[in-house]
Amino acid sequence: MPDLNWKKSSYSERASSCLYLAATPDGTIKLRESDAPEVVLTTRSATLGALIRGIKAGEFDHLRTA
Repeated sequence: MPDLNWKKSSYSERASSCLYLAATPDGTIKLRESDAPEVVLTTRSATLGALIRGIKAGEFDHLRTA
């Protein structure tokens, strides 16, 4: 993996566990956590944006049971 410019989430300023994001030249977004920096998730900006909008809208605030 090429050297990436990792940015720490502004919400992680006082937390011991920090979330980092990096954009790649091919347009993907990489995410990692400070507790396990070797584990990197890869997504597209549109997909990450949809997830963030869903979180903000409360789409995941309820439990579904089978």
